[in-house]
Amino acid sequence: MSACIVGWDHLKFGKRSDEDIEDMIVQVASGAINDAGIEPKDVDAIYLGTFGGGFVQQEFPASLVLQASEDLRFKPATHVENACATGSAALYQGINQIAASKARIVLVVGVEKMTDVSGEVLGGILSKASYLREESASSFAEIFGHITDRYFQTYGDKSDALAMIAAKNHKNGVDNPYAQMQKDLGYDFCRNVSEKNPTVAGPLKRTDCSLVSDGAAAIVLSDLNSALSMDKAIYFRASQHVQDFLPMSKRNVIDFEGPAQAWQKAFEEANISLQDLGFAEVHDCFTSAELLTYEAMGLTGRGKGEIAIKEGWTAPEGKLPINRSGGLKSKGHPLGATGVSMHIIASMQLTNTAGEMQLPDPKLAGVFNMGGAAVSNYVSVLERLR
Repeated sequence: MSACIVGWDHLKFGKRSDEDIEDMIVQVASGAINDAGIEPKDVDAIYLGTFGGGFVQQEFPASLVLQASEDLRFKPATHVENACATGSAALYQGINQIAASKARIVLVVGVEKMTDVSGEVLGGILSKASYLREESASSFAEIFGHITDRYFQTYGDKSDALAMIAAKNHKNGVDNPYAQMQKDLGYDFCRNVSEKNPTVAGPLKRTDCSLVSDGAAAIVLSDLNSALSMDKAIYFRASQHVQDFLPMSKRNVIDFEGPAQAWQKAFEEANISLQDLGFAEVHDCFTSAELLTYEAMGLTGRGKGEIAIKEGWTAPEGKLPINRSGGLKSKGHPLGATGVSMHIIASMQLTNTAGEMQLPDPKLAGVFNMGGAAVSNYVSVLERLR
């Protein structure tokens, strides 16, 4: 039985100094339940996505969702984690629960509070998502710096394209009320090294890297029959998860084979091609990740991703707008909340409720959420039913 998104809630991402993860979880869980027009007692199962790893002291977070209502007590609640794709991993557990007819209504919450630790500690936590036997790094930016270096060595310096992606996503983020940074930085600022835009790792500058964020988002899923009686229903035409080897030494990481497999399987499941998508929200943890995703999804050939950004294909008025929300680059990247957020933004577009971000009446959405260096890969194709 297929699942639908029937309600959601989303906090503004950024530094949320006065709240802990419990406060954020309770806010979005309550908001999503209200938005779906259901009662807490109607929820059959709960999935909570958070990377954790030492960002906060409070571990064992699944039961914190129950703080939203007494009527959630005794509901099964499970903590899910799959690196930066944790939010989508939690969502897909809910989809699977509904598909197995084990639940009719599922509440999915994604949350992360990353700003309580120092930059050094943060870098160490994030680097745990690499293969530590071989890929010793002080931060994940260093990992993607190596990947970007290898891409440049293979296909030439693409710094212009990366700066264009950064500029596009920062400009898009101005229109997103949930975005951490709502500032149009412009191409020149993003392209040039400066005191405010220093080199971070390899060819990557600060404007090539997603933001450290606190944030939470929640979605209510239901089975198809129930969804058809609700105010809104966003149907999963496809939901594909592809996991690849963790060591980069076992694969040619610049080929993005895991993402490419996930996109291909999603198109096959949805019985569509890339040209049928109205827009996509993709995982731009670094600008080079968005560039490689252009190639993985089939927008361009391998090594030619720059064509998509230089020809304006991925701009809001282009043939396939990508990251109209501003992406992780502008919106922020609270790891556990990111995948949930991407599905919410896509659902807002499909229901024509995206405000200043709204694209002209899109019919199908693509969502790509990635964990690690193209290790855990989730691609959804979404369609509005009502």
